[in-house]
Amino acid sequence: MPVSSPRHRVLPAAALCLLLVSCATPPGEPRAGASTTRGAAEVPERDRVLHAYRDGAKALRAGRYDAAKARLDEAIARIGGIIANDADAARARGLFSAEGSKIFIGEPYERVMAYYYRGILYWRDGEADNARACFRSGSFIDAGTAEEKYDADYVLLDYLEGLATAKLQGDGSAALARARAHAGEKRPLPDYNTAANVLFFAEYGHGPRKYAAGSYGEQLRFHVEDSPSRSARLILDDGRKVVPLPAYDDLGYQAVTRGIRVMDHILGNKAVFKAGVDAASDVALAGAVIASDEARRRERRGRDSDDAGAAALGLGVIGVIGKVVSAATRPEADTRQWGNLPQRLSFAALRLPPGAHSGRLEFLDRQGQVLTARTRTVSFEVAESDRDTVVILSELTR
Repeated sequence: MPVSSPRHRVLPAAALCLLLVSCATPPGEPRAGASTTRGAAEVPERDRVLHAYRDGAKALRAGRYDAAKARLDEAIARIGGIIANDADAARARGLFSAEGSKIFIGEPYERVMAYYYRGILYWRDGEADNARACFRSGSFIDAGTAEEKYDADYVLLDYLEGLATAKLQGDGSAALARARAHAGEKRPLPDYNTAANVLFFAEYGHGPRKYAAGSYGEQLRFHVEDSPSRSARLILDDGRKVVPLPAYDDLGYQAVTRGIRVMDHILGNKAVFKAGVDAASDVALAGAVIASDEARRRERRGRDSDDAGAAALGLGVIGVIGKVVSAATRPEADTRQWGNLPQRLSFAALRLPPGAHSGRLEFLDRQGQVLTARTRTVSFEVAESDRDTVVILSELTR
């Protein structure tokens, strides 16, 4: 029996393995036939929530409140349906699907912000009860599942829940106590002023950015480029009123922690499986080469080489199969992100007379100096009605 044939049969299989590896779709690439344009009908199903998040925030900052409500409602409805029954997410948890192939709902801090923005819009429409429900939902998301039991530690979610309760003639003291515990002594929160008729929601800085790390890109990590805008203030009515807007919440902190615990988001099972299969395949392929060499030596000496040849073929096939399986294992972290979120959140409530008001919004650096280039003019109208006037102040324009 020619001893070179098993080895020769191994090599084409190895070439096939390399071909399969080279043809694998890179992570983050769109599926075949999927459009990458922004038209709602052309957005891939797996990215619908992501686009709704981004569009909702953009519309909110542009004052297109009906559009913002529609997009945020779409995102929130999809989040609920996907969490209840998501076949794509189940496939992504398997070894042979990339995380980026699942339907996007975002990390907890992203889902929290959908409810936070929707709560603001409910309050603007005079629906403080629905606003409160949104802030509570955000806290539930931050806390995680019953098994996870993280500490929900957004300051403003608790503070605003309690303020809404107080304005609805309820007792918001428990929520205020939770908010103050999270804020600590460095960020003192004022008592609730139920007579306040103007609510200022401020945001500044750019939110965290996701990136993949680790040998296989399996670790989801976050980069937070700290904004120079460390706080803000609103100067109203020719300087007669100064409204401090300190940073009560930091989305960079929320992205990298759950409660007080710093998180390393690692898809470890996939990475370990891929590394193990890779190593086993390398050993099998090396064994195939050794067995093939042994078969050739036996042939030259006139000895039976069938066993060694068969071993070479068997090990070669095992090694190639292992490489194919390893190549099909997709441990890459999902780095899709709600890219137009802020870094810092603030809030203030004030009693103002009905009519037109104007002023300027100033952003301050770490030393409390005004960042002049970032100063914005502000104008709004306080209505005669009992409905609170909601003013949204953002350093972001997209």
